[in-house]
Amino acid sequence: MNHSNKWGVIYNPKAGTRKVQKRWKEIKAYMERKGVQYDYVQSEGFGSVERLAGILANNGYRTIVIVGGDGALNDAINGIMLSQAENKKEIAIGIIPNGIGNDFAKYWGINTEYRDAVDCIINNRRRLIDVGTCYYYDGMKHRTRYFLNSINIGLGARIVRITDQCKRFWGVKFLSYFMALLSVIFERKLYRAHLKINGEHIRGRIMTICIGNALGYGQTPSAVPYNGWLDVSIIHRPELLQLWSGLWLLIRGRILNHKVVMPYRTRKVKVLRAKNASVDLDGRILDRHFPLNIGVMHEAITMIIPE
Repeated sequence: MNHSNKWGVIYNPKAGTRKVQKRWKEIKAYMERKGVQYDYVQSEGFGSVERLAGILANNGYRTIVIVGGDGALNDAINGIMLSQAENKKEIAIGIIPNGIGNDFAKYWGINTEYRDAVDCIINNRRRLIDVGTCYYYDGMKHRTRYFLNSINIGLGARIVRITDQCKRFWGVKFLSYFMALLSVIFERKLYRAHLKINGEHIRGRIMTICIGNALGYGQTPSAVPYNGWLDVSIIHRPELLQLWSGLWLLIRGRILNHKVVMPYRTRKVKVLRAKNASVDLDGRILDRHFPLNIGVMHEAITMIIPE
């Protein structure tokens, strides 16, 4: 069946509170007032967004809209890229931000106000963008995972993991993120790591690594998801005073100016080892299966962006 003129919308009504449920009803009502033709599917829990995105792609939907944050967007990208759909470049992804970070949406200037986000998708301005790739062996078979924003190894991934745990207790996304940040930022834990970038072997005790196709939550501020390159920030352990200056530079988008940051630009990264370090792709925790072979597919999929 041809659904090329309809939006396929994925949302997760179990992901939040009554306020989230109310917001979804408002989004549906606004799309209907605007005359949008769409079908929507309900996420059933962790991992189902990926499955549903694959089903929509396989069934001919060429506009797939994600109501969610970076994690849901990552699931959708993996569902589309791992689907059997032909001409994946023709599948356009729209975002209605509804997560804790919405970092990739912010990069494009997509407003968290749902009316603006829906209008953006209606206007249908499209741009081909890059997709990051991560290849690894899980002990049974070779796997591929895709990302749009970044891969974090070490401190950044730990913050994601603890945020998920705190969210179950606090029930508030921003408070959970803030408490996770406070719980780990001062320990400045180091990980024995070994990477290969542009033929150079990098070994040592490293606090965090960010491999960005885009902003990387501020750690790769010069990365753009359309030039066919990845930016890498390797951050060593700062002194306590350097920690405060580093946080300030991170907020201001100037983290590359910090003396403990080693920046690189490359098309391939091989992470041979990062002992006991957590790994996340766009907010989704990846079970550690080093080595990781990380690359980028140039202009592999289409994003709907503001005018």
